[in-house]
Amino acid sequence: MTPSLDIVFAALADPTRRTILAMLLEDDMAVTDVAHPFEMSLAAVSKHLGVLTAAGLISQEKRGRVKWCKLEPDALREASVWMQGFGQFEPVNLDAFERFLQSEIEGGTERS
Repeated sequence: MTPSLDIVFAALADPTRRTILAMLLEDDMAVTDVAHPFEMSLAAVSKHLGVLTAAGLISQEKRGRVKWCKLEPDALREASVWMQGFGQFEPVNLDAFERFLQSEIEGGTERS
């Protein structure tokens, strides 16, 4: 069973979580590497990762002593289909989504 759209959209509503998704577009990352650029505790980043995991947007896997995070891009499919139902939205293009997330990161850096 897929997570509800409410959970997916709630996860995407937070800029920190969108930044994390953009980071994971590049490659799988260890939790500590995900946390590195943020000015928050590892526990706070872990909570964000938990929200993304619950929404099905990422998966987490323990390899040895290190917990790794992986983007699950298919999790956006249901949200994309829902938006297409309104006829005013194009299907989610993951390349365009990546560009959007990158602009959010760059914009967040400028606001800091």
